[in-house]
Amino acid sequence: MTKKLYVIGVGPGSKKYLTDFSKEIIKQSHYIIGYKYTLNTIDHLLDRSFNQVFEITMKNQEEIYLNVYNNLMKENDICTVPFTGDVNFSESEVVDRLLYLFGDENVCIIPGISSIQVAAAKSRVPLDKSNIMTFHVTGDIEEKKIELVKSIVDKKSVILVPRPWPSEPSKNFMPSEISLFIKEKGLDTSKIDVWVFENLTNDGKETTFTGKMSSLENKNFSDLSVMVIDQNKRQTYLEL
Repeated sequence: MTKKLYVIGVGPGSKKYLTDFSKEIIKQSHYIIGYKYTLNTIDHLLDRSFNQVFEITMKNQEEIYLNVYNNLMKENDICTVPFTGDVNFSESEVVDRLLYLFGDENVCIIPGISSIQVAAAKSRVPLDKSNIMTFHVTGDIEEKKIELVKSIVDKKSVILVPRPWPSEPSKNFMPSEISLFIKEKGLDTSKIDVWVFENLTNDGKETTFTGKMSSLENKNFSDLSVMVIDQNKRQTYLEL
């Protein structure tokens, strides 16, 4: 065994949505590297006398990954990088970098429960009848925006993670911007049903908006939001 990295999804925010496997790996990890919100989700599992915890930001994450891997980890050490939700959704930019640093053979990816899954359950919009999208990326999203319009025109439901960009509001693609964008493309947003969930699974903080897309204009939502464009037509096995 060499230096081992576990990349783990820890659910949308509530500790109730952590899997037993994730808990087990976290407790075995000498090093834990994560963002503040994600670390808060697993704080109750951490033993600070054993787990060395590093809080990262977008600016310092590369420096910390390299320091832990190159300078701190010994042979047979385990490091865990927890991600909010499911590590296989909306985290590929970081995961690809970690695979490069540690090597594919030394990285184990553990799925978690995504806010996308929770939003699907709460809105009764099934994943297998929806286009699942994330705009929560740093790169160009113009092709994704075209795909979004096409999905709506094709009467597909869409479950998506918007893009907050507090430091550069022109790059925001939050529910308000999405509604205005769809209207600019000639679609009647007053006839499109939507849900917006904030702080999913967080007791006392979770909120739900439901209504027409047109009513989202100029409304502000949390960075921790999931949007569902509901064009679902229910069909039972008796109708197939």
